[in-house]
Amino acid sequence: MEALGIDTVLAGARSRALGAANQAGAGAAQTARQQAEEFEAIFLNTMFQTMFAGLEESAGTWGGGAGSDAWRGMLVEQYADTIARSGGIGIADSVHRELLALQETSTR
Repeated sequence: MEALGIDTVLAGARSRALGAANQAGAGAAQTARQQAEEFEAIFLNTMFQTMFAGLEESAGTWGGGAGSDAWRGMLVEQYADTIARSGGIGIADSVHRELLALQETSTR
């Protein structure tokens, strides 16, 4: 799994936010919230991938077999998605506010 750079993720979120500015009211706010949670999930995934990279693969949760890297990647992705969708660590809230601010300034 290739990790996305934070600049790439931010640029994508910004372009989607500007596109969402054309939507009306609550739909745009909901889209912005989903994008903010997606950003937080990607951030958490990157952090967890780094955190789990140093674990030994001979035993334990990952098993150490040929497919352990694939299973680890999927498990870490699910951890990140679940945490982000369950309120996260606060990144999505900040990104959501910024996306809404971008939408407001682009419609003026």
